[in-house]
Amino acid sequence: MRLSSLADYAVVMMSAAARHCGGVARLNATVLAEETGVPLPTAQKLVSRLSSAGLIESTRGTGGGFRLARPAAAISLADIIEAVEGPIQMTACVEGNRHECGLEGNCLVRPHWSIVNEAVRGALANVTLARLARAPIHDPIPDPIPAPLSEQV
Repeated sequence: MRLSSLADYAVVMMSAAARHCGGVARLNATVLAEETGVPLPTAQKLVSRLSSAGLIESTRGTGGGFRLARPAAAISLADIIEAVEGPIQMTACVEGNRHECGLEGNCLVRPHWSIVNEAVRGALANVTLARLARAPIHDPIPDPIPAPLSEQV
């Protein structure tokens, strides 16, 4: 499973927005595009999708721009991905009206895909934008060979 570039860019932009403004100050797509390296047309497209999904609030005109619609701790990775990709589904067969699989009539796994989808979505929902916006913590590399007991205090 791999995210599309668009979903990846949305996560990068939302993380930068959370670090940059903490949901208070207003940003614009140009600033985030420059800061993140996301191409400006893509950043503008993502701002539109994220706004439509209710993750950011945008205002036009002088003093306009956008900001997070709610605190970063209340926005999940699942929220961002779904804003760009739509519902999180591992296979198309879980959609009731789609019949694209040649195994559909005999498939005993199909009834269980919803459990898998819920597990994946749940894992993504447990990762908040606030967590993604924090600087990574680098643990010191442990010494692979412990000191002899006589040297330990």
